[in-house]
Amino acid sequence: MNAAPEQISVLLADDQALLRAGFAMVIDSQADMAVAAQAGDGAQALEQLRNLSAAGSAPDVVLMDIRMPVLDGLEATAAITKDPALAATRVIVLTTFDTDEYALQALRSGAAGFLLKDVQPEVLLDSIRTVVTGGAVVAPTTTRRLLDSNLLGEGRRRTPTSNQQKRLALLTNREREILAEMSTGDSNTEIAARLYLSEATVKTHVGQVLAKLSCRDRVQAVVFAYESGIVGD
Repeated sequence: MNAAPEQISVLLADDQALLRAGFAMVIDSQADMAVAAQAGDGAQALEQLRNLSAAGSAPDVVLMDIRMPVLDGLEATAAITKDPALAATRVIVLTTFDTDEYALQALRSGAAGFLLKDVQPEVLLDSIRTVVTGGAVVAPTTTRRLLDSNLLGEGRRRTPTSNQQKRLALLTNREREILAEMSTGDSNTEIAARLYLSEATVKTHVGQVLAKLSCRDRVQAVVFAYESGIVGD
């Protein structure tokens, strides 16, 4: 996990001004957070993000709506996560729709989080702090259903591709075990108890798995595990 910055800067991207105002009020009420910019669509969000980055003040987190004009949140998220200049910026996708399809698309686009817009303020704030330190968050109502569904298995190859095989070959047996455990959606504490390991040891293994698989966070690692056939039916 990375250390959180002294003050977390946030860019809000949503086509509804009233919602942006509400989120801004919640975020700006925190001593360790501030809204750096606001955008009404994905294209504006990208433009502002790149301008701020060029000026040396890239936001730490983008709260990204999915359904927006000009450029939707999923396309904007993919553009952000593929841009090396924006590698330090994390994206939390927000939506009014609790659908597995949106969640999976968001995670595959590189988002570090997927939350519903009716999220409680304290959960939203905790989620922002979590992704800044390298963690990932998914709406509680979505997490288990997504992992238990067949969605992650759709299109999954039972035999890993050559690229996936190369990445998997970098893992030790213990790290492959940790990867499978991560796919349950359980926390490091729960995994540690199940494997009779210390939480610190599990945390270390998780970090090694992410580094070797070139995954931004554990959610991306879970998607990789399902798509490569390591876990699932």
